[in-house]
Amino acid sequence: MSPQASASAANANNSESIREQGVLELLNVFRNDKAAAEKFAADSLINARVLETTLKAFEYLPAESHASGHGPLSGIPVAIKDIVATSDMPTTNGSPIYTGRVPDADAWVVRRLRDLGATIFGKTVSTEFAWRHPGPTVNPWNVKHTPGGSSSGSAASVAAGIVPLALGTQTLGSIVRPAAFNGVVGFKPSFGAIPRTGVHPLSPSLDHVGFFVRRIDDVAYALSLLAAASDADSHGKPVPPFNVPPETGLQPIKAPRICVARMALWARAEPEQQKLFNEAVAKLKSAGAATEDVTFADLDRHGWDTCVTILSSEAAVIYSDLVERHPDRTSEHLKTLVKTGKSHTAYDYLVAKHRQNTLRSSFEAQTSAFDAVLTLPAFGEAPEGLAYTGDAEYCAPWTLLGIPAISIPAGFGKKGLPLGIQIVGQYREDHRALGVAKWIESVLKFKPGLPAIATR
Repeated sequence: MSPQASASAANANNSESIREQGVLELLNVFRNDKAAAEKFAADSLINARVLETTLKAFEYLPAESHASGHGPLSGIPVAIKDIVATSDMPTTNGSPIYTGRVPDADAWVVRRLRDLGATIFGKTVSTEFAWRHPGPTVNPWNVKHTPGGSSSGSAASVAAGIVPLALGTQTLGSIVRPAAFNGVVGFKPSFGAIPRTGVHPLSPSLDHVGFFVRRIDDVAYALSLLAAASDADSHGKPVPPFNVPPETGLQPIKAPRICVARMALWARAEPEQQKLFNEAVAKLKSAGAATEDVTFADLDRHGWDTCVTILSSEAAVIYSDLVERHPDRTSEHLKTLVKTGKSHTAYDYLVAKHRQNTLRSSFEAQTSAFDAVLTLPAFGEAPEGLAYTGDAEYCAPWTLLGIPAISIPAGFGKKGLPLGIQIVGQYREDHRALGVAKWIESVLKFKPGLPAIATR
């Protein structure tokens, strides 16, 4: 056995270090030691059951887990957000209305993962219908704090080292914000990049499928395998294909041109988050990035209201009948969303849709000379308590525009909870945005490790 293979096998026997490894690192371990994949699958399930008494990240865990299948994701356990259909596991959509319901078919993305050789590991807790009513999941860095939402369990399960890859969805900030709160990489690709067939809708004009991982290489690799189109998703528009060699990972875009966007919300950010962001900008400039402070006045002025008008109007169409039929099994959050949506006129909705297109066009024109935008993913550390999953206002503008957005961990706040930064790209320029993020990751050189809950 070569020295590299020996080192990989040694890592496979070290349960703590292997749980900190990303998808590509694990694939390289499994390539040299086939037994390591089976052991990892079994150990991951044991780890999940031990942590679940406190973490409460999963809605469903199978009785056993095996490294099944052959393909580019063979041996990789993937956790699935509970609004994404699985034909062999319950899909409750975070609602008691659907308790125990097993769909007839997998969602497109789940079927694709199986075809790629991945192990569908379990179903992670989501807020009710991916809206604001939280589930029981806690933040693994401090159980008194929220993990964020709506992809609560997916973010927490990756942060705790249970799985190296988890599916999430974002309609406002449900991937980027939980990723920042949990100290992992979160990626929302361009709108339509991954088919949403079999994913329970909240707002079809805004819903995105994305990922939680530990490294930028891993999310780039996942997108390169999962980006596609489906006739059943009328909004699908796959990104241009690209390849990520698992042996070497993604090529970074060195010395990129970066817009620095603090936005009108900056004053509300916690001082530690502001300091971390400013220090990150300084490090990137020292490493060769060309940075320029940029303001997006129209997006600041209209972005949030436009997003909420579209979301609530479309959600009202989807959920008004459900709320009427099940008033005792739907939350006040959902009822308020439906009521707000019904209060909008058709004119309000059409104006918001028109503004969505106008804002996207103006953003593209304003950022055409840059490789990416750097901004905040959240206002600071995860809020204390589980009733409130955090403010999505730093995420919603980029969801509205349907452009790729990536949160990477960059430090800790005064309470010892993770803080992140957000990289935003041009529509369907996901590969370039990820290349910038890979370079930023290499410059900042920050790895949060595993939280104490996962190392006991």
